[in-house]
Amino acid sequence: MNKTNNEKPAIVFDLGGVLIDWNPYYLYCDKLGMKPQDVDRFLKEVKFSEWNKQNDRGRAFAESTVELSSEFPQYRELIHAYDDRYLETIGGSIQPVVELLSKLKSAGLPLYVLSNWPTEKFALVRPLYEFFDWFDDLIISGDVGMIKPDRDIFELLLQRIGRSAEECVFIDDHTPNITAARELGFKTILFKSAPQLETDLKQVQLI
Repeated sequence: MNKTNNEKPAIVFDLGGVLIDWNPYYLYCDKLGMKPQDVDRFLKEVKFSEWNKQNDRGRAFAESTVELSSEFPQYRELIHAYDDRYLETIGGSIQPVVELLSKLKSAGLPLYVLSNWPTEKFALVRPLYEFFDWFDDLIISGDVGMIKPDRDIFELLLQRIGRSAEECVFIDDHTPNITAARELGFKTILFKSAPQLETDLKQVQLI
């Protein structure tokens, strides 16, 4: 007897670094011609990672960009470039993973997204890739005001999709997110490459 969609495991994908190639160095090095070590210094001095977490939680870019530029006026142009030229941080889809996603979709598996991404920037990216329409639901951190690896966003996911953690396979490239999901009972796959993901999916008989 064929399993119904609700009896099949739910597959939950991260986006950045798994399905979408996002990297601010594409903008700063490839487009603006900066040296990687200069970008390293800039990102470290402005505490880019912490600032970006605020945006992932849903803070408006217009507000956060003005605030960061005021704090680091020497980097004002670089900070505003990230906001104004955001799409140039996107290297495209990671096509071998998109092909695996297609196989999972063809197999009738329910597919979901759980991603840290600012609402207004994801709105720019989503229309560019057809595969976003393959998902049954997309939980974007900026929309819900929560970020991984916090427990609450995983619990929200489970409420939204009507599943227990044990019925879900969570795929992410960031170890703290994997650890948090595993502690809640999710089956997890730490993404390192498309061939590795394909091997892991075959081992659990999902493709």
